[in-house]
Amino acid sequence: MNTALNRRIFTTCLCLLAPLPAQALEFSGYLRSGVGNSLNGGKQSCFKLPGAESKYRLGNECEQYAELELRQDLYTLDDGSVLSVDGMASFYNQYNRQLTFQGDNGSVRMPQLYAQWSNVPSLNGGSLWAGRRYYKRNDIHISDFYYWNQSATGGGIEDVLIGGLKYSYALSRKDSLYQEDYVMRHDFNVAGFNTNPDGALEFGLTYLDKPQRTDAHSGWAITAQHVQSAFLGGQNKFAVQYGEGSGTGLGYTGNTKLDNSSKRYRIVEFFDWQVTPRFGGQVEAVYQKDFRPHGGNQEWMSLGVRPAYAISEQFKLVTELGHDQVRAKDGTRTLSKFTFAPTWSPKGPGFWERPEIRLYYTYASWNKAAQRAANQLDAGSALSDSGAFGNARHGSNMGVQVEYWWK
Repeated sequence: MNTALNRRIFTTCLCLLAPLPAQALEFSGYLRSGVGNSLNGGKQSCFKLPGAESKYRLGNECEQYAELELRQDLYTLDDGSVLSVDGMASFYNQYNRQLTFQGDNGSVRMPQLYAQWSNVPSLNGGSLWAGRRYYKRNDIHISDFYYWNQSATGGGIEDVLIGGLKYSYALSRKDSLYQEDYVMRHDFNVAGFNTNPDGALEFGLTYLDKPQRTDAHSGWAITAQHVQSAFLGGQNKFAVQYGEGSGTGLGYTGNTKLDNSSKRYRIVEFFDWQVTPRFGGQVEAVYQKDFRPHGGNQEWMSLGVRPAYAISEQFKLVTELGHDQVRAKDGTRTLSKFTFAPTWSPKGPGFWERPEIRLYYTYASWNKAAQRAANQLDAGSALSDSGAFGNARHGSNMGVQVEYWWK
């Protein structure tokens, strides 16, 4: 681990803890860890289709990962508003590598470090914030796909209630530590359009300024999302997105070298269910179309489902089936993946209850076009002929994993 960053994380934790009342401190986090191998005797190699934005994750995660977060209320004002600070450290390490968090083995970073003034009466309960923050993230759990993610290093005003709607604006320069260019990004959201019982619409507009480079361009994106709560014991989300230029990142900051002749459309549909205390799950469908000049068009479709049935209060049978297809100029690539995971869940039988300790078996198959693309774009990966499964176009992994989140 980088010594300077390690010292920074330690200092941040001390600043949050030292002079403040213990009851105001909130500690939350996330952890997944495990070990696995391919059934041909090699190390576990996870399955992801070249050109797809995500992969189905059950029994298909090749890393140790943890997030540790501290939130401290510093002061409650007479008007009821609250000043607080929030810091999070994340740790990543690949399977079958030395257990360190640097270089080729992994990484450590601080994805969140911000201050917030919340529940401000003059903002009708809204808030002000500044720093690096996970901000308005929307994801599909079974594929870990953050299809609308406005996380940023910057600041903004959030959830100001006006006329029954909530308005938010964020100004940022960087959305992650891995963004190459500093880009002035404007994110505007309005939520709270009640369309039907337990259903509401939200709209978002992103504009990205042109970076100070001759080969760079501006961009923009728009998202409309409908959320239906109380749906089969869970909720349903349906989103339509469109972006141009660097806005093709659709919430993230995309490639700034793309001009407005480059476009992306995306449709997202997924829902959770918990129809009985013992039967729950999630299902998703994603369609994405990229238009690129000079023949770089690409189309991605993804369908997947993860049902979970608890045969007792603490033991579940979980399966996951996912299929990805990418149509590109070199052909149509396909990948299908199936996982079966007997799971111990000490907190109860619900789909979202954690921790879970899983024993899993995963099988995947892919076509020649997927293997050719992997050879060109991701040599050594599971789908390439230089990967764990060689010239075969199918493979299996087996292992054990724990996943836990807490607040």
